[in-house]
Amino acid sequence: MLHRNGITVTAGRNTARAALASGLPASVLADLTGTHVQTAVAWTRLTGRDWTDYVAKRAHDSSAAPGPS
Repeated sequence: MLHRNGITVTAGRNTARAALASGLPASVLADLTGTHVQTAVAWTRLTGRDWTDYVAKRAHDSSAAPGPS
């Protein structure tokens, strides 16, 4: 049915992957889709998402968290 309407499987898969890449860090995208992390990084770059703020926030949160007693 999709093909009859001009939507190919590849186009649908790529659209879904781009949507995920715009909302997830590359490492999570790679695990979720079973792709290599380099491929996930490329998809993340294609969507224009910059995850450096996410990494910095995680590093800050980790350093502020109390250690084990």
